[in-house]
Amino acid sequence: MRELVELMVKSLVDVPDEARVNEVSGESIVVYEVSVAEEDLGKVIGKGGRIANALRTIVKAAATRSDRKATVEILS
Repeated sequence: MRELVELMVKSLVDVPDEARVNEVSGESIVVYEVSVAEEDLGKVIGKGGRIANALRTIVKAAATRSDRKATVEILS
């Protein structure tokens, strides 16, 4: 799943080498922390948060197929 998030984020940004995805497993949920170059932050968040919400929707749907809960956090 981390590879899926990383692939999506790297395809959105201008500096894909600086895009990082860290997987943090909790008791009931997995959080994917995304960090990108400062100039790419707006591209990952999108206008009104639309891109970020789309990423979260895709990750939640993929996690549901494997009976898990997951979300995406974008770090600034």
